[in-house]
Amino acid sequence: MNDRTDTQPAHGIARAPRGRFSARLVGPCTGERRAVLRHQWDIQAGRSVPLPAAGLTSSADSRASIHGLRIHDVLITQLCYASTAADGAWIDSRYFSDMLVVDVVEKGSWGFARARDRDQLLVSAGQFIVRHTGPPWRFAVKAHTNTTTKLVLPVAHLGPLIHRRPVLGSADSAEMRLLLAHARMIDDRLDDLSPAGARAARNALLELALGVLTQQVDGTEPQLAPALVQAAKDLVRGHLSDPELSPRLLARELNISVRTLHRAFAATDESVTAHIRHQRLEQTRLALTGPLARPGISELARFWQFADTSHFVRAFKKQYGQTPAQYARAQGTRDVP
Repeated sequence: MNDRTDTQPAHGIARAPRGRFSARLVGPCTGERRAVLRHQWDIQAGRSVPLPAAGLTSSADSRASIHGLRIHDVLITQLCYASTAADGAWIDSRYFSDMLVVDVVEKGSWGFARARDRDQLLVSAGQFIVRHTGPPWRFAVKAHTNTTTKLVLPVAHLGPLIHRRPVLGSADSAEMRLLLAHARMIDDRLDDLSPAGARAARNALLELALGVLTQQVDGTEPQLAPALVQAAKDLVRGHLSDPELSPRLLARELNISVRTLHRAFAATDESVTAHIRHQRLEQTRLALTGPLARPGISELARFWQFADTSHFVRAFKKQYGQTPAQYARAQGTRDVP
């Protein structure tokens, strides 16, 4: 690959209350090129933001990238490292000072160790680690692709909970589901948030991080309702064909009461049950216009857990203004049986 470094402009400078940043390193990045990138990065994101470790891009096939956002004193980033030459090489990570760092590993495996500590922690895909960065840590990745979602948070009222020791757990825990759902919402809506909204989003993120450390979330806290709704919707997408999908199942997965879940959805334009039905209907609509063989009405009704064919047809017509057969014909596809 060609030796290349790229940065993309952020929406504002490091002192701005919010903004986006990104960078990509391809091939060897040494000497003058590294200094130039470091200077560009300091202007774009600030010295406290972790630039992809140049130590992992010393060979021609190395790639490193970071995409993220800042909202006040909180950072939400995704880092990806890929190299056949990065097999277990330990890299110093000294860009943070007295912060709480959450790493949720999505691909590969990441090794973590304090700079002067022989004890090493291996965090694989589907797991997370929360650590305090005083003193600094080192990390190492195996060859091929390694991706982590990294949240950097002020340590003030969170640090004492980990007693300077890292906390490890499953990314599928109810508390981590809520934290990641809220982080995704911030990413999606960052540019539309008012100053008050940005501050509230930041505060909710810290409250949810507290929930990860204590393994419990106060579902009755109003500012957490959007995160509860988003996490529930994420779960719905993965369980649409499950006959057990219901508000009760979602509440159990999120470790909250059914009443709390309904209360969170009350601020949206649909109930939990309506959201499940609408998502299932959307899947049937896509199936009717897809490139593959068209399923029959009864097959669609059965697969997507409608009570019977008549119920499915009525719900589809109410949602889209046409019966499934009429909709398929209007899209230029053949009739469905």
